[in-house]
Amino acid sequence: MRSFAEGQASNNAVDPSGASGLARRDVLALSGAAALAATTPASGGCAAPVSTSAAIEPTSTATIRLIVNGKEASIEVDPRRSLLDVLRETLNLTGTKKGCNQGACGACTILLNGRRIVSCLTLAAMHDGAEIETIEGLEKDGELHPLQGAFIEHDGLQCGFCTPGQIMSAIGCIAESHAGSLDDIRFWMSGNICRCGAYPGIVAAVADAAKRT
Repeated sequence: MRSFAEGQASNNAVDPSGASGLARRDVLALSGAAALAATTPASGGCAAPVSTSAAIEPTSTATIRLIVNGKEASIEVDPRRSLLDVLRETLNLTGTKKGCNQGACGACTILLNGRRIVSCLTLAAMHDGAEIETIEGLEKDGELHPLQGAFIEHDGLQCGFCTPGQIMSAIGCIAESHAGSLDDIRFWMSGNICRCGAYPGIVAAVADAAKRT
């Protein structure tokens, strides 16, 4: 085994070709400097800045007619806006909640022409003339909808954030004849997430309301 001193001597040895007269250590240092220089912009130049595109403005808007909770509304919308955003931000119907905004949690569930949908995944401009029902439209003449009453009676909520979507989905579930058993309710309501874990109360509320309607 070579000693540390011998290793140092080897590192400082002259190039055996005799052409340069440089020690191996010097050759390695020069090679590294050359590589660095190759990646450095020329004097007086600078790297081009990364361009950032400005927000793209719509070239046109669309005027649509919606019947929301029995009332007709004519709305001018950006064709790129979701139905959820139009309900919340244009019509000020904030009972419909924005949860994941990816169609995975069910918080934004509404009834569109009688069928339950997640409103974050559909564009408002696609539904000209549609009839929409949101949580705000369930109460009639001061009387709660049977499902609203059942959710209260069976403690089907805790923080309440998911409750509007749960109730709207439950109305659809019952209308679709998917509330015949507790297992059916669990399956057909599985698209609505409750982070508080109030599922036993939710299932009981849907089962109770299904018997009343």
